[in-house]
Amino acid sequence: MAHDLPGWVAELTDPRRARTLDELADRLVPLAEHAIDVSRRLQAQLNDLNDPFRREALYGRVERLKARAGEALEEITAEIAASGDERLERLWADWAERAGTGGRGAREEELRRRLDRDVVPVLSRSRRDVAERVAARTSAALDEATRTLLTRVEELARAVTDLITEVLPLAREGLALAGRISGLSAQARKAGRGPIPGELKEAGAGTARAFDEAVARLELEWAALGARSASVRAALRAAEESAFSHVTEEMTRCVEELAPEHVRALNEAEARARALFGDPPDERPADG
Repeated sequence: MAHDLPGWVAELTDPRRARTLDELADRLVPLAEHAIDVSRRLQAQLNDLNDPFRREALYGRVERLKARAGEALEEITAEIAASGDERLERLWADWAERAGTGGRGAREEELRRRLDRDVVPVLSRSRRDVAERVAARTSAALDEATRTLLTRVEELARAVTDLITEVLPLAREGLALAGRISGLSAQARKAGRGPIPGELKEAGAGTARAFDEAVARLELEWAALGARSASVRAALRAAEESAFSHVTEEMTRCVEELAPEHVRALNEAEARARALFGDPPDERPADG
């Protein structure tokens, strides 16, 4: 829906409707300022569009991916360690319940010594082996994800560079137009007062038309560039999240593949511990 301004606005601001040299000079000044404003806004948007592809931003994106992968690996490693600790804690709780509170100090000390010698090393080897294999798979997945991320960022950077190369001349065109408008305004002031000579009147009208056309293009390009910038930022976030998802998915697959072997090691360690505690081998079913 069009929203037209009152007719007197153009009457008082359009250089083509100026009647004197002073009016022409005064009405040209806002045009120059507007051309400068939209050109600078366009240049600022181009700078914002290019910022995510600077070396510092690229380095930060890769480091952020590595940090997130490291945190995820730490969580998995902690879960692996906790699985063995939980088995031992459960065994101690069962034994304490059966042994009661009286006269168990020497027996408990002996059991802990034997557990540390015969059971804990088994658990430690198992979780160390699993953790090392998960870490190796994670490292390989991180390398692959980083290469994919950098490739995608590079492709996007080329497209953005082409866009900047195409749009930047428009911003410079706006600044050049502002310079011509300012020059014409100064020329009108130097011409003195009174009616506008035909040559200046024609120049003023031509400049106003050029302003209308150029600013319309610049404003349209500025709006379109804003939408394009949002798409680029979204694409960068999506590329980063996709890289991280690749790493975590590979970590999850690795843990799932190693889980049966790790559970067997836990069951064997629990069986040894129960033998030390004096439990019958089939007293309690083993679980993960």
